[in-house]
Amino acid sequence: MKAVDYSAFSATERRTLPPLVAVSAVAFALRPPAEARVAELSVGQGETGESGESGTTLWLPLVRRLRPPFSGVWALPGGPLRFDETLSGAAERTLLSTVGRGPAYLEQLYSFGGVERSGNAQRLVTIAYWAQYGRHELAQPAVGPVDNVEWFSADNLPELAFDHADIVDYALWRLRMKTGYATVAHRFLGPVFTLAQLRGVHEAILGHRVDPANFRRQTLAQGYLVDTGQTETGAKHRPATLYRLRE
Repeated sequence: MKAVDYSAFSATERRTLPPLVAVSAVAFALRPPAEARVAELSVGQGETGESGESGTTLWLPLVRRLRPPFSGVWALPGGPLRFDETLSGAAERTLLSTVGRGPAYLEQLYSFGGVERSGNAQRLVTIAYWAQYGRHELAQPAVGPVDNVEWFSADNLPELAFDHADIVDYALWRLRMKTGYATVAHRFLGPVFTLAQLRGVHEAILGHRVDPANFRRQTLAQGYLVDTGQTETGAKHRPATLYRLRE
């Protein structure tokens, strides 16, 4: 969908034109998909540790812009809202074309509509979404080629176009506020997981290490986990107990 060239209108005419509505998405994962390109500035981030996941960081995909404004600068996946689609439908389309797969969870985040946020004469209002990708979703084959996209560590992002850095910060804040909800970790891990893997999710979201003994004690005391009676397979160390969420 081609955006209107607002530069062709006079200052008076621009006041009567409606703003362009766009949708952007912040997609979080514990690690990039196997086939994804990982940004050089993020290489070395997220080494796999005891938790069985990628260190204490989250990952998200960014798209390099190919045209002004902010040509050559990284930006969140997104674009103008099409006349025949819903807001959530636009977010899902954006994620499918960027990640190659649908997310495990999608939620509207916030509306960003600062007067000068578009970087040119055109007024732009963005409806932002945040999404989670778990093991199951990223294990699926990608739908079509995913071009011009690289994955970055959330704590080592490049300069972002528009006010997308603010959108990422807000999405991280929202996710961290929900860390106490068991379903947040569940969407990243899948139906069964070890306590170490669950702790790894909390560490990735919070951005720092969590004491294993305290985490185990506090998590089990909350009562939302059920011991499946099974242990993980293929582990190099002593097999850990597998848990699931209580229904």
